[in-house]
Amino acid sequence: MLARYLVEMSKCYTRGRKVFCDDSHSSLVVDIKSINQFGISSISGMRTSSCSWDGDKQEVFVPEFEPGPVPPARPVDKYGFVKSEPGSSIPDMSSKSKPKTDREREERRLQKWRKMIGVGGVDWKCYVRKKPQVVKRRIRKGIPDCLRGLVWQLISGSRDLLLLNQGVYEQLVLYETSASELDIIRDISRTFPSHVYFQQRHGPGQRSLYNVLKAYSVYDRDVGYVQGMGFLAGLLLLYMSEEDAFWLLVALLKGAVHAPMEGLYLVSLPLVQQYLFQFDRLVHELLPRLGSHFDEETINPSMYASQWFITVFSYSFPFPLALRIWDVFLYEGVKIIFRVGLALLKYCQEDLLKLPFEKLVHALRNFPEDALQPNVLLPMAYSLKVSRTLEELKQEYLGVNNMLPQLQPVRLSISKDQRPSKQKREESLNIRT
Repeated sequence: MLARYLVEMSKCYTRGRKVFCDDSHSSLVVDIKSINQFGISSISGMRTSSCSWDGDKQEVFVPEFEPGPVPPARPVDKYGFVKSEPGSSIPDMSSKSKPKTDREREERRLQKWRKMIGVGGVDWKCYVRKKPQVVKRRIRKGIPDCLRGLVWQLISGSRDLLLLNQGVYEQLVLYETSASELDIIRDISRTFPSHVYFQQRHGPGQRSLYNVLKAYSVYDRDVGYVQGMGFLAGLLLLYMSEEDAFWLLVALLKGAVHAPMEGLYLVSLPLVQQYLFQFDRLVHELLPRLGSHFDEETINPSMYASQWFITVFSYSFPFPLALRIWDVFLYEGVKIIFRVGLALLKYCQEDLLKLPFEKLVHALRNFPEDALQPNVLLPMAYSLKVSRTLEELKQEYLGVNNMLPQLQPVRLSISKDQRPSKQKREESLNIRT
């Protein structure tokens, strides 16, 4: 079971190195995993010690609390999420419950993927160069779950970043402090709260999530931490180690392969504003009746689509659909978010056209279950051609902004310490807790 595997693997997360800590009262020997527990619920119960790592003294927080009780066992789905109705008759889609023909088909598909990437991914780049269309087609059909973590690292460029920066993540976690630590602590329990990996207070999942977010907030202090980033990091941690998840987050935000995403989280959310402008124009161009109805009811994309871009559909969408979107997102870039959003509106268009403002806002945040089936929604999304239009709209948006330079200094004049952005950025995420 994926959930049990994740818990056991996280318990084993350590490099086997020791940190020798001493103060005027005591001498302690603790391993890295123990230090990684610091700061999960509050700063109280922690003390500062002078710690030596291979002779260099540093100041770190040493925890004085234990993980909370393990939540009682409850039925979970194949991904590790607690089922909302334990007695429900939702079919088990695990491989053992599938017909023999389906299992055989999945096995053949898995063998194709293993041949394509090679042992540890050694053949990946060569295969992509030789047969890019085959790779694209197979990714759109969905990456096998057991290979998803490795393939995500290969297609995002994060594996190369990790190899070029050995030891950097460890340094960020152990020896650096972040101004965002309390904000991260506050939000830890709000990230995938129904997943077994993140449910235990101070448990392995929450510790790993804290470490990744804290490390990134130190690595890129201009971005720091914003609540929606927890869903990105949480999703990655379900398929890879802390260090791998951190470097994939870096690859996304800094643009190792595709356009950088950091603008989604900066002060004034510049990239969110651009994407919402582009999405609104696409709705009016590809779905003109619905666009006119939105205008009549004063509906704009910021009321429902911000979190789509901020969390790449990982916040409130069914997990199987989110995974399929992420497969394509990491390989093809942000255009899949526009395509999926437009496909959702197209699928539900006739119903949305009948609704007044209040019901329309609710419907745009709560799509029907049949609209969220990957094999229904994604083919519709792939059929929508938006690449050229997106680039044209980007240039139009940037041109309009360049014509209004007097509006920019107001935001830029705010010092880093005075940022009202923390509250404003999170309000713009439209994430309800």
